[in-house]
Amino acid sequence: MSDPEAQRAVTAVLRQWRGGDREAVGELLPLVYEELRRRAKVYLARERRGHTLQPTALVHEAYLKLADKLQPQWRDRIHFYAVAAQLMRRILVDHARQHSADKRGGGLLRVSLDEGAAQVEAKALDLLALDEALERLADRDPRKARMIEMRFFGGLSLEETAAALKVSVPTVVKEVRLARAWLYREMTST
Repeated sequence: MSDPEAQRAVTAVLRQWRGGDREAVGELLPLVYEELRRRAKVYLARERRGHTLQPTALVHEAYLKLADKLQPQWRDRIHFYAVAAQLMRRILVDHARQHSADKRGGGLLRVSLDEGAAQVEAKALDLLALDEALERLADRDPRKARMIEMRFFGGLSLEETAAALKVSVPTVVKEVRLARAWLYREMTST
């Protein structure tokens, strides 16, 4: 969303919502829908082939959770997109958990897996392993964990991430690099 007028409109509606105007929730979706969908598509492009969750469904589920907030404390549109990124991550992790449970049996008759199905399960387990590692990182360094969420789960740019966390772009670059290395070590040391 690079159009300054559209950005101001989103910020204005978010302020109305924060101020208690429940009708602002309905005004917000048309303003943010395409941007949320773009970000969902970017993230889902990294997911396993045959992923059953589509960008539209991910956006709708995230938006329903966002719209459920009675009096949110949005600072601005970047903060809103950061929270949306966190919600999309939670939805994807929950989806992967459900998929993994189904693959382990889920009350159904077990059958042997072919190589393709094994790869699908491995991708779901990778997302769960990433989520667990990200939770451990959040315990150690919450800011780095938020940066990873914003950049890779929410599709925020370096500039948007820096603005949301009130740090410089070089700080985001450095800390994301460190966080990625830490996550990689955590996920490969088992």
